[in-house]
Amino acid sequence: MSVEVKAPMPGKILEILVNVGDEVNEDDELILLEAMKMENPIYAPAGGTVKEIKIKANDSVETGQLMMVIE
Repeated sequence: MSVEVKAPMPGKILEILVNVGDEVNEDDELILLEAMKMENPIYAPAGGTVKEIKIKANDSVETGQLMMVIE
């Protein structure tokens, strides 16, 4: 079953901390999102393998935008 990682708020992607194919555990840091002049880590909602990354560094994202898929 796939788990979607979506942006919790609008902001700018500072850094992607994982790659496609990486194994992640629940609560691992995946992405650093800058919003309201603060760095907000985005954590894995579940463990699994990173299947897709839909963003890149410096992208702007909107609330609810799909950023990553974990399988």
